[in-house]
Amino acid sequence: MKKGLFITFEGPDGSGKTTVSTAVVERLKNEGYPVMYTREPGGSKIAEEIRQVILDPANTAMDARTEALLYAASRRQHLTEIVLPALEKGITVISDRFVDSSLAYQGCGRQIGMEAVAEINRFAVEGHMPDHTIFLNVDADTGLTRIAAREYLDRLDQESQAFHERVYEGYQKVIAMFPERMCVVDASRDADTVIAEAYEEVKGWLDAERSAA
Repeated sequence: MKKGLFITFEGPDGSGKTTVSTAVVERLKNEGYPVMYTREPGGSKIAEEIRQVILDPANTAMDARTEALLYAASRRQHLTEIVLPALEKGITVISDRFVDSSLAYQGCGRQIGMEAVAEINRFAVEGHMPDHTIFLNVDADTGLTRIAAREYLDRLDQESQAFHERVYEGYQKVIAMFPERMCVVDASRDADTVIAEAYEEVKGWLDAERSAA
C-alpha cells in the first residue's frame, strides 16, 4: 500500500491555522479523500497532557529550553502514536503545526537558536518531515489583533509584541530553508478566500500523488 502524504499547516498565532486546516480536511473528506486532521502540541493522550503543561498561563517560570524539549517530547509521542500509523495505512495526515513551529517559536521567538532547536527535533522525529507545508502568512500586528479578540489566551498568546515579531521573522527564515515544500498563502484575507486557496493547493498535491501511483 502506498503511504499517505504528510501535510502541515504553519503560521504565527492569529493566522487562522485551525480554522483553515479543519475546513480543508472536512471538504476533502466529503469528496472521498482518505485524510485525517491532527494538531500540535497534542494529538494523542500523552501529547495533549504535555500541551496543557506548555500552554498553561500559570507556568510563567518555564525555562525556554524546557519549553523546547517539551514540544519535542510531545511531537515524538504524536508522531509515533498517531501520524506514522496513519501514513502507513495510506491516509494523508494534515497536522496543525510541526517542527517548523519550534524553529520559529523557540529558535527565534525564545532566541535559543534555530540550529539548537533543529538538533532537538532531529532526535525526536528521526527524519520524518512533512511532504508539503501550507504557511498562512500574516504579520505580527494582524495576528495580535486577532488574538486580542479571543476569550482565552494561552501562555504564548500572552507574550510581547517583540516575541511575536521574532516568531514571524523566524518563519521567514524557515520558508527560505525549505522552499521546495513551502506554499505561502496570504492569510490576511477573509477566511473563505484563504480556505479556498489552501484547499486547491492540498487537493492538487493529493491528485498528483494519486496520478503517480
